[in-house]
Amino acid sequence: MSMPFYVAPEQQAKDKADYARKGIARGRSVVVLQYDDGILFVADNPSRALHKISEIYDRIAFAAVGKYNEFENLRLAGVRYADVTGYTYDRQDVTARGLANAYAQTLGTIFTEQYKPYEVEIVVAQVGEDAATDQMYRLTFDGSVADEHGYVAMGGKADAVAASLKEAYSEGMSLAAALKAAVHALEQQDADRHLEAKSLEAAVLDRNREHRLFRRLPPLRIDQLLGEAANGASEAEAGADAEAPAENGDA
Repeated sequence: MSMPFYVAPEQQAKDKADYARKGIARGRSVVVLQYDDGILFVADNPSRALHKISEIYDRIAFAAVGKYNEFENLRLAGVRYADVTGYTYDRQDVTARGLANAYAQTLGTIFTEQYKPYEVEIVVAQVGEDAATDQMYRLTFDGSVADEHGYVAMGGKADAVAASLKEAYSEGMSLAAALKAAVHALEQQDADRHLEAKSLEAAVLDRNREHRLFRRLPPLRIDQLLGEAANGASEAEAGADAEAPAENGDA
């Protein structure tokens, strides 16, 4: 009589986690970061139809990496959750924190009870009245939740992207400067890679808008913002050169 096959729960959890991480790492990264007027989302994604970044509700947006069909299921569930909560109670009762908790329960249940975990990592963000009240929650495949501040990098070579963001990010950045930092960070996934506007998916939660604060940035607008950032950097360098003290010798 053959013995039943047994795998320790700890080993099962480790195998599932390794499987999910490998799946997420095969994709391209997504960056989420705060700027002076809201929250910016940038993805290395040339597709105009399959979005990694989407609106969930008035002040809430969603970004994801991993298997498209799996995070699209989560996005749709989040939209339904927001619509039902807003209709049943009040629109102000729909929050990124509540949505993150719902996602955490769903992902945690899938990870522990199903044979294959979701190969996804997501960020749920809500823009506030000012930068101090912005909310960003990062959720991993096992339902773990992290309250993030400043910036988030996930998917692909996330460590290299996050390291670049750490050097470039500062509080109160303009949208152009934040976009430049995000694009430069995404380019760190491959040596000598230059990302063009048509290869990027970008959107913002703009606190200066009314009602629906989410808007996508088309390639033309991305090019304009990157041009503004480049011109601003050139002017800053020229100003620094003009203020620099004269070298030894004739003035």
